[in-house]
Amino acid sequence: MGKTDTHRTASREAALRIALAARMLEHIDITAFVSALAERHNLPLTEAKLAQVTVEDLREILAGDHAEENCAVGVPLATLKAIHQIFKGEGERSDLPTVEPYREGAIPRSIRVGVASNHGEELDGHFGSCERFLIYQVSADTVTLIDVRGALDADEAEDKNAARAALVSDCHIVYLQSIGGPAAAKVVRAGVHPIKQPRGGPAREVLIRLQTSIATPPPWLARVMGVSAASLAKYEEAALAGEAR
Repeated sequence: MGKTDTHRTASREAALRIALAARMLEHIDITAFVSALAERHNLPLTEAKLAQVTVEDLREILAGDHAEENCAVGVPLATLKAIHQIFKGEGERSDLPTVEPYREGAIPRSIRVGVASNHGEELDGHFGSCERFLIYQVSADTVTLIDVRGALDADEAEDKNAARAALVSDCHIVYLQSIGGPAAAKVVRAGVHPIKQPRGGPAREVLIRLQTSIATPPPWLARVMGVSAASLAKYEEAALAGEAR
C-alpha cells in the first residue's frame, strides 16, 4: 500500500482484501492500520487471520488503545461492518480466479498479457481504478492464468499511474476498458501495448480472439512480439532475394 509493502506482509488474497478496505477508509492512515492488524495477528496476514477480525476489533484499532466499547471512531458502523464482511471473504472480492502453475519459458512462442479486472476473470476494469490485473501467458494454442496482481496498493503511490504501469511492466499487452492519455503514455513507456475494449467481457474470450493472430501476427502484434509480420513476409523475402543477387 504505497508506504507499506503488503505483498511481503500478507498473502495474495489477504492483500486484496486489505486493499479494498483501504479504499473504504480514505481518511485513515493505512500504513498505521495495516501495522495495527499485524500487531494483533502477527505476520504474515492471511485470509484466516483477517476472518477473525471483528467489528469491535476494527473500532478499537481505529480509536487507539483506550477505545471504549461502541465509541465513535469517525467511520460509520455500516463501513466497519462492510470491512468485516470483506475480511471474512463474504464481499465481492472473494471471487479470485485460480492461478495455474507456470515456469518461466515453459510456453514457447507465447506473450504475456495483462487484463484490468474487478470481478472473477472478467475484463471489466479501467486502468486507473481496477482492483487487480489478471496476468496470462498466451500462445497460439494455450491461455494460462499465471498471476493475479492487486492494483489498489498503487493508489497510495506518489505517481499512481506509474505504479500501476509497473504492475504490468513484464507484459507485452494490457487490455482495459478505458485509459487516459497520460496513463497510456506511462504504460507505453514501460514497454507495454495498451488495448482498449470498452465493452469488456470474459477475459478468456478476448484472449482467444488474440490467439488467432499470434501464429500469423499482423504488423502491430509482430512489433509487440518482436517478430516479422506475416502480412509483410513475402515482401521481406523478396527484398532478401534481391540482396542476394
